[in-house]
Amino acid sequence: MRPSQNSRRAILCALAALTAAPAFAQDRSVYSDNELVENGHRFFGSLSRGLAEAIQSATKRWGQPNAYILGQEAGGAFVGGLRYGEGSIYTRNAGDRRVYWQGPSVGFDAGANGDRTMMLVYSLPSVDAIFQRFGGIDGSAYLIGGFGVTALGANGVMVVPIRTGVGARLGVNLGYLKFTPNSTWNPF
Repeated sequence: MRPSQNSRRAILCALAALTAAPAFAQDRSVYSDNELVENGHRFFGSLSRGLAEAIQSATKRWGQPNAYILGQEAGGAFVGGLRYGEGSIYTRNAGDRRVYWQGPSVGFDAGANGDRTMMLVYSLPSVDAIFQRFGGIDGSAYLIGGFGVTALGANGVMVVPIRTGVGARLGVNLGYLKFTPNSTWNPF
């Protein structure tokens, strides 16, 4: 059963009311939970309860992001793996920009998946600071479809990918994502 537009709107309003801060206390360079959920809703096609919970969990832990990335990616692994993606980074004070990411991984991991991805970016001093390697641990459990959240960090900047997609993948791995301004097949 698919929720109606009115129930979606009610969920968004309730979420906004729960997360709203006084206008004078808001930092105009960061994104609120409500803005992230609305943009994620438009990008993912429908409001996902899991998406809203993932965004709330990330903002509770790391605060409000000052940038986010919307894109798509594909990955596969059998002990060693690769992931490739492309999208756009959105910031309030430096505009929007096309970005690409790729990266290797190694671990107890097997399968393949294709995802739509929203990445929350924290403490980004400039848009060019995204162009580096972000390392971390990733776990996946997809059977036909799935939803996952990880955290990657480098030089005080945190990137939190929220992925939803299709495929069959199970495992845990250690790896990194390298962000570049141009598309490349080289994950290193």
